[in-house]
Amino acid sequence: MIDYLSKKFALTRNGSKELMKGMIYTALLNISIMIPVGLYVLVLYLWMEPLITGKSSEINLWIFIIAILIVLAVIFLFAWKQYHAVYNTTYRESEIRRVNLAESLRKLPLSFFENRDLSDLTTTIMGDCTDLEHTFSHAIPQLFGSILSVVIVAISLFSIDYRLSIALLWVVPVAFIIIYASKSLQQKGGKDVIAKTRACSDGIQECIETMIDLKSYNYEKEYLYTLDNKIKNVEKSRIKSELMGAAGVVTGHMFLKLGMLSVMLIGAYLIVGNSVSIFAFLLFLIASAMIYTPIENSLLFLSEIFNSEIKIKRMRNINDQVMKGGTTDYNLNSYDLKFSDVEFNYDSSDTVLKNINFTAKQGEVTALVGPSGCGKSTITKLAAKFWNPTKGKVELGGVNLYDVDSEKILENYAIVFQDVVLFNDTIKANIKIGSRDATDEEIKEVAKIARCDEFIEKLPDGYDTIIGENGALLSGGQRQRISIARALLKDAPIILLDEATSFLDVENESEIQKAISALIKNKTVIVIAHRMRTIANADKIIVLDKGAIIEEGSPNELLENNGLFAKMVNIQKESSNWNI
Repeated sequence: MIDYLSKKFALTRNGSKELMKGMIYTALLNISIMIPVGLYVLVLYLWMEPLITGKSSEINLWIFIIAILIVLAVIFLFAWKQYHAVYNTTYRESEIRRVNLAESLRKLPLSFFENRDLSDLTTTIMGDCTDLEHTFSHAIPQLFGSILSVVIVAISLFSIDYRLSIALLWVVPVAFIIIYASKSLQQKGGKDVIAKTRACSDGIQECIETMIDLKSYNYEKEYLYTLDNKIKNVEKSRIKSELMGAAGVVTGHMFLKLGMLSVMLIGAYLIVGNSVSIFAFLLFLIASAMIYTPIENSLLFLSEIFNSEIKIKRMRNINDQVMKGGTTDYNLNSYDLKFSDVEFNYDSSDTVLKNINFTAKQGEVTALVGPSGCGKSTITKLAAKFWNPTKGKVELGGVNLYDVDSEKILENYAIVFQDVVLFNDTIKANIKIGSRDATDEEIKEVAKIARCDEFIEKLPDGYDTIIGENGALLSGGQRQRISIARALLKDAPIILLDEATSFLDVENESEIQKAISALIKNKTVIVIAHRMRTIANADKIIVLDKGAIIEEGSPNELLENNGLFAKMVNIQKESSNWNI
């Protein structure tokens, strides 16, 4: 049972054990709640006995009052035990579930995130986990607890009279079969709700992020119209999903009501034939009013469990992704990056890189140039093991990156991407990401080198200024300079620069280029640039087109070849003289 719960509901073994305790206490609680009914029936029988048998009997109310108090104490005890077993387990498992998901996301290859929507992942970690908390704290223990309590009560009732027991309980399996038959429809509705909700969340997020563009192009009315339709689609899908679930649950409830009618009809027939006592008939009649309540709740909870399976499957889709850890113990003979017969494609689509062969040597600057979409950024991501090659291999210091743990290998890299990511924190904290042990003096030194001090000194709180979500309070050039300062602080032996100075003006770009040049001595540097002047002093230039290397050499050699590189240089020279 423990293994079943662990596999079925993605629980730890300890969580499954505690959940089983919760089910048992739920069953005991349900049974203890029914005990007062038996006492009421007994009092009623003793009160009616003189009318039925003609014999007088005395009712000692104190005995019944004491019995009721004892039963209430037992009910309280089981309720307390059930609460602690279920709720403590639920929230502990929810914590473990979120941490495991976060750990899985941290270790997954970058290719996974290319194919997944950010809001969908957020919904899985936050929304799905929250919904499962209710499932595990209410639905599962109540369902299994109710089934267990009904089985125990049913055994007791069969010992009294099997005919009335059958009349009372035949509707229970029928009700569950009805709910189970509607499972596929309920899950289909649940998937549709998730899809529509995700589309709506994407639309709202996109609206907020593109508000400036929407206003500048007077496109607000049209966009809000489409967003309103997405919100209405969510509403419609939820109503439809609720109706699908309610149809099965309500039908099941209707069948349960037939059980009470069966008890009345069969009981009346048996009494007329003197086959059953009035006391037994009253007991079953009152039992029919009590025993169906936990079953009705179980039908609702069973419907909720069906929908929870969708959420658990979404989580497993993240946790079950193939993740190659690799070794953390390796020795490098240098920091040369070597690409050997490398090919790469995204999910069996057209090949992005074809037969890539080159070596970025330690102590040299290797520049990647070429038209947009030729594979420059993909090469840098393969160099840092954000992805693994489809064919061929990438080696660092003679070690195949495929065999090394991704997090461990990244200790050797400092990376500055074109799309800078900053956090809603202080400037100091954003720079300190490069080295968590850095002192304030070291942070200020790299900030000065990256020309960050020019604008930081003008801010109200200097280095302690909160810069907003993704550095919203800063310009593109300022964000880029902070990213460069962060990379400089890490002082790693390998530096990857993907259009690292694209947002800087000419003056600042020239100054930062000088600073970077002084700090990349004896390091392996791969730089991507569209401005030809930024790579004029590169040791080697790799020219790519349509995913293949078409030229390779020093800037002077490539200019003499009069190929694509020379053509790109000439076009930029001509464009500098254009007038508007």
